[in-house]
Amino acid sequence: MLSGISIWQLLIILAIIMLVFGTKKLRNIGGDLGGAVKGFKEAVKDGEKASSDKQLSEQKTETQESKVSDKDQV
Repeated sequence: MLSGISIWQLLIILAIIMLVFGTKKLRNIGGDLGGAVKGFKEAVKDGEKASSDKQLSEQKTETQESKVSDKDQV
């Protein structure tokens, strides 16, 4: 009884959704959803790139500061 949803139940649900929304509306929704996922992935990549660039710049400034302090000590 509580074994899950069978393939027939999924097909019935899909048929009802197609009747309510229509295939054109579903196609538009699918395209919008795909565009949103693509935009999210690009934003995540940009965020990772920005954080790695920030870490590299921080490491460079730390290296430069340590070189300057080493010269001051000599």
